[in-house]
Amino acid sequence: MRVMIHGSELSAATAAAALSWVGHQVCWQPSGISWEELQRSGWLAREPLLTQYIEEALARGQLHIGDQPNPSDSSLDVLWLALSPGQRDEASRLVEDATEQLGPRSIVVNNSTFPVGDTERLEAQVADRGAVAVALADTLEEGRAWETFTRARRWLLGCDDDRAEQQVRELMRAFNRRHEVFQRMPRRAAELTKLAINGMLATRISYMNEMAGLADTLGVDVEHVRQGMGVDPRIGYEYLYPGCGFGGPNFSRDLMGLADVQSASGRHSELLDQVLEINEHKKETLFRKLWTHFHGRLEGRRVAIWGAAFKPGTARIDQAPVLTLLRALFAQGVHVRLHDPAALPAVREEVGDHPLLTLCEGEPIEACEDVDALMLVTEWKAYWNPDWQALSKCLSERLLLDGRNIYDPQYVAAQGLHYRGIGRRADPAH
Repeated sequence: MRVMIHGSELSAATAAAALSWVGHQVCWQPSGISWEELQRSGWLAREPLLTQYIEEALARGQLHIGDQPNPSDSSLDVLWLALSPGQRDEASRLVEDATEQLGPRSIVVNNSTFPVGDTERLEAQVADRGAVAVALADTLEEGRAWETFTRARRWLLGCDDDRAEQQVRELMRAFNRRHEVFQRMPRRAAELTKLAINGMLATRISYMNEMAGLADTLGVDVEHVRQGMGVDPRIGYEYLYPGCGFGGPNFSRDLMGLADVQSASGRHSELLDQVLEINEHKKETLFRKLWTHFHGRLEGRRVAIWGAAFKPGTARIDQAPVLTLLRALFAQGVHVRLHDPAALPAVREEVGDHPLLTLCEGEPIEACEDVDALMLVTEWKAYWNPDWQALSKCLSERLLLDGRNIYDPQYVAAQGLHYRGIGRRADPAH
């Protein structure tokens, strides 16, 4: 098929790579950025296989990027929009510009996270050409984009037309062989379902964080609570791990999108407000534990932070807990030595040259030299098994604050360190 893709989101890059990989003729138009600039972006470089497949498709002539002409004729089978929520107006313009290339068998695939009802709005622009618009929810996972596109567990397809469904299935046929991955529903239902899923996941995380806070107060190890809840088949273990808050561009945007939908419909969601409030509060939890340990006397202290990205496998820090933590530490005059395998350029761009911040690009243990305490914020695999003897020597106050509960409290205590997690602490009896 002849496919035109618009967008500079991860979903656009992945669709361009995957669809051209399986033989479609793809022209990808990044929005407001060149391919050369995208190549230098940290988030694209951190996606396994993605750049490789893009470059291979370019070499074969299956993929054209930017102003390069599509070698096929001017008609389009698929116009694929993978734009950010702030590009709604641009989406309308792009559809308008492509109208002459669309025909009765063309489809517009809305892979953007726009307000509920926008796919219908886009179809109205091409209705006189006989084209149809469908909603295909963006369900990619950063750090695993290629895998989640080419081996998807499911695609939420918002479609009110049988022929359009057939067209989408043909477009994605190479990725639908292992098992049926399409779940078709009306377009508005698919758009709302995408938002509702992330709303539910965020609710589980925030609820578990509330339980961790209660466990702390009651002197209970929240790990027992988590395992007891997870074994219940009605609940399960997914997204049941307490931590120092969630972030990320897609997750955060979907929650705000769901809040906007609620507001636009005249329904205010106190539950969603609480979920967002709990998450923002939890981003400060490591700072509060540090404050408590030193009885508020923080000025001049030195701490190391392991992890800045909003999750392992990405270079992004959008709404990441580390940003809230850094602001709180700087306000108290705390010197910070920050290590992250991928996100330091993003931190440098966001924070600048702050006099209280040192970015450490070497080994994780080097960030801990001559500091009082260590805070674990992002659970990169490089942090799971440190040299405990060396770490114990580095931390003058021997304090480890585990924001992701990845360490065993008793084991850490046995290394001579003071352990504080999210709802977890070493048993004094041990």
